[in-house]
Amino acid sequence: MDNFWRLFISVIIAVSLTFLTLSAHSAPVLITQITASDFLQLGVDKMRRGNYQEAIENFNQAIEVEKDFAFAYSDRCLAYLQLQDYHQAIADCTQAINFAPDDSEAYLNRGLALYREADYLNAIVDYNRAIALKPHDFRVYYNRGLARAGDGKDSEAILDFNLALAQIPRIASLLLADIYNDRGLAHFILQDTQAAMLDFNLAIRLNANDYRAYFNRGCACGRNRDDFGAVRDFSQVIRLNPSNAQAYVNRGIARYRLGYHLDAMSDLQKASEYFDNQGKKVAYEKTLDLLKNLRQKISSITEIAFL
Repeated sequence: MDNFWRLFISVIIAVSLTFLTLSAHSAPVLITQITASDFLQLGVDKMRRGNYQEAIENFNQAIEVEKDFAFAYSDRCLAYLQLQDYHQAIADCTQAINFAPDDSEAYLNRGLALYREADYLNAIVDYNRAIALKPHDFRVYYNRGLARAGDGKDSEAILDFNLALAQIPRIASLLLADIYNDRGLAHFILQDTQAAMLDFNLAIRLNANDYRAYFNRGCACGRNRDDFGAVRDFSQVIRLNPSNAQAYVNRGIARYRLGYHLDAMSDLQKASEYFDNQGKKVAYEKTLDLLKNLRQKISSITEIAFL
């Protein structure tokens, strides 16, 4: 899952510039001062509309008015996360923690920024702190599971995914699907293909439009030599995400094993075109090599058949 949005809680104060004229004689003009909370709310509104750079400007204004406004630093961190400026996101969450050391959201968000920078160990440290502050928040267990998986500790990741599943509301079907998918991937890496398949099936049942779960189940089918199942799942990936070059490669290999040689070469050709368009030079060259090898094998099979 990309990331979890924190719940925005702030004081909403209406901005009003009121000019009162009570008589022919001018009365004093009353101007309501814009507070830090006002700027914060403006930034939050822009964040919700996807205007992250403009939101940052409002959070900057909030901080200018109130230097120790922890919420402004924390929300600005979220905007930087969306802009993939993880260094600045970490700096802002650190400031938020300095001013509000019991804010579990700041630890959660800084952990996410560290995870995105592949600093899994420090991300886990922040998630541990968030858990100590808010032990019933499924998001922290899920994120810590992802960090542990990133660090190669898939058995520990599965334990965290189990804790997340125990805490998450049952109505959150899409989030449940993500957790099952990632737990399945951890099982798959640990060579427990049966458990992985069960999790991928649950993920697809909860979210039939998530190409990741189909892709992962297709890989599990391939490991089990269920090439028909692999073709089915990678075809679903291509339907949902037509430019997924790796799905074409994997489907091509499964089709070759099934004896559909022309279809296999067509898939590999398509994959090479997508890799080339996406600037993935190494994958492009490897796919061309694979295509060349398959053509040679098919040619050999044809020659033997005519002997």
